[in-house]
Amino acid sequence: MEGVLLGFSVVAVLVLIGAGTAVLAPEKARAIQRGVTPLVYYITNPCLMVVLVTQTDVRLVAGLYAPLALAIAGATAAVFTVYGLLALRRRRRSQSQTPGRPRTGAEVAVGAMASSYVNAGNIGVPIALYMVGTTGPVVSVLLAQLLVLAPLYLALFGLLGSSGAESRARTILGSMLNPVTVGVLIGAVLSLLDLRPPDSIWEPVRMLGEASIPLMLLVFGMALWQERPFTVQERRLDGVVGTVCKVVVMPVIAWVFAGPGLGLEGSELVGVVAMAALPTAQNVIVFGMHHGMPITVAKDVTFASSMLGLPVVLLVAWLLGAA
Repeated sequence: MEGVLLGFSVVAVLVLIGAGTAVLAPEKARAIQRGVTPLVYYITNPCLMVVLVTQTDVRLVAGLYAPLALAIAGATAAVFTVYGLLALRRRRRSQSQTPGRPRTGAEVAVGAMASSYVNAGNIGVPIALYMVGTTGPVVSVLLAQLLVLAPLYLALFGLLGSSGAESRARTILGSMLNPVTVGVLIGAVLSLLDLRPPDSIWEPVRMLGEASIPLMLLVFGMALWQERPFTVQERRLDGVVGTVCKVVVMPVIAWVFAGPGLGLEGSELVGVVAMAALPTAQNVIVFGMHHGMPITVAKDVTFASSMLGLPVVLLVAWLLGAA
């Protein structure tokens, strides 16, 4: 139990520090965000991915569990996307324009990512160790998210945020070859070849990687204070739907796919469902901010799922007999 509580308490403290900075020094907080967001995107997060993937047996986790994690995330994102597209269609067909900013395709895309992209990097590790006894489920999710989902979403963000065919093609290519994905690919190659760079190179990379999660959480806390969750009336329903997708729909889909679907039982089933029940990753906000996407829904879903994540994971443990 201590491992589960530790994962959530670390997140809470760092987010509160970020929010406190925004309260006490709002201008400094904005300046920090402008500097830290590209730092995380281009340097610390790629280094973290190199370290995590290099230290994992990629052959072992890429067989069944990474494709399963990909299918679970895809099905959950599809649920939110259907809702978002229906809402867009209703809005466009309405003859009377209601007040407020109209929903956009970019918000649907960010909402779909927020509803299905889990915080496996830091919360997932202690939870997996406590509930399953191995980090295999975490690395499986990371591989699915960082090798497939992140490039796809970043390419979509680039497509929605650019204009002109040539500009879009260049933006999509650059998004798919983003630094995080490159970091995962480097780590995968090192893992497959069973290689590790000399300590003079590895230690600086490891140190930079360890800085990534605290920096992301600080930026998230600042963003939460600057725009409080669920204060944008026109987007409250989107935030609620995204949160339900994340904390209810995704774990249920995981259980259906892994249990009745594939026949997994015991700790294997617990690991798959527990990873699906994790809160939304702060990466969604960082990726959205970097590409100029609207992140109101992402902040709402990240905040709400972080608050509900612990009870949901504990409920999963109780229902599946892991606690």
